[in-house]
Amino acid sequence: MVKTWFITGSSRGFGREWADAALERGDHVVATARDVGRLSPLAERYGDAVLALRLDVTDRAAVHEAVRRAHAHFGSLDVVVNNAGYGHFGMVEEIGEDELRAQLETNFFGAVWVTQAALPLMRAQGAGRILQVTSEGGVRAFPGIGAYHASKWALEGLSESLAQEVVAFGVHITNVEPGPYATDWLDRGACHSASHPDYAGVRSATAPEFEVGDPRATREAVLRVVDAEWPPLRIFLGKSFPDVAALYEQRLSTWREWQHVSLAAFN
Repeated sequence: MVKTWFITGSSRGFGREWADAALERGDHVVATARDVGRLSPLAERYGDAVLALRLDVTDRAAVHEAVRRAHAHFGSLDVVVNNAGYGHFGMVEEIGEDELRAQLETNFFGAVWVTQAALPLMRAQGAGRILQVTSEGGVRAFPGIGAYHASKWALEGLSESLAQEVVAFGVHITNVEPGPYATDWLDRGACHSASHPDYAGVRSATAPEFEVGDPRATREAVLRVVDAEWPPLRIFLGKSFPDVAALYEQRLSTWREWQHVSLAAFN
């Protein structure tokens, strides 16, 4: 069966890779981006299988109109991929109010607006898949990108509630958690707060070193999630699992160590 995808942030990175993957196998894709001109290669290659729309996900009214147009154009809405987002770099003390709000408006609220617009259509047809691209940074945190983590952890929590609310309607939610990939996220999509000199030592001592994956390698994994009868609530892309597992084991150990204090607080 031909599926109709609605993908935000389709101009590059994961959004472009997954749009290509869907189109190559014969699906339809509504590809959205702030700069619709960057979507021209998709339309030129795949013709009528693509509907390219300009979209700023922070504009709630525009989001609802784009989703309405997508459904009207192809007659269904089977897969939504909330991929639009960026990273904001800065220690928590350094982040300005406007910077923090902007990060949340795109990474969190933008995904919420798209999700809310898609759900009535998916409920009516009794099926649907929503992929929330949260990243490894949605279940763990590093210094220097607290605003980014806040947006992704918020989306993870909201989506876990949502998954329980909509499963009876045949709608499934998956938090897709990529590790580091060569998507030019650091170069083109990132913003930076003004640095405070007192944090220079923290910055240098905690700068992570990552093995970076090829974003093209994620295509098959995403297709398998979309096609699964019972897709996972969460799935890593890449090699994040061992480090995250160790972190959660450490958390469990700490909770057990302090359990007597927790219980003493009950009565």
